Amino acid sequence: MIKVKIRKDGDRYLGFSCEGHAGYAEYGSDIVCSAVSMLVINTINSIDAFTDCSLQVSDDEKSGKIQTVFPDGTDEKAGVLMDAMVLGLQGVEEQYGRSHIKLEQVI
Repeated sequence: MIKVKIRKDGDRYLGFSCEGHAGYAEYGSDIVCSAVSMLVINTINSIDAFTDCSLQVSDDEKSGKIQTVFPDGTDEKAGVLMDAMVLGLQGVEEQYGRSHIKLEQVI
């Protein structure tokens, strides 16, 4: 199962972590893992490219873990990009079930 934890302080995002494998299909054919990876990586790249928000990213490909921290919280643009990622992850969770992805928001 993929576990995604989103950390917020009010309306500002502080960071998020994503860890695990969905187990929906064989490695290399798992559309749930692909969808989550695409949403997470695209969001990180978009925040880096289109905002002035500082971020720290660490990952471990073997365990499937990626962690992103916003040391100063998110600005408005980064917040919208994070909202879009959360919306996409909620859609994946609704479509494929909590046995494959579990999204948790910590405020």
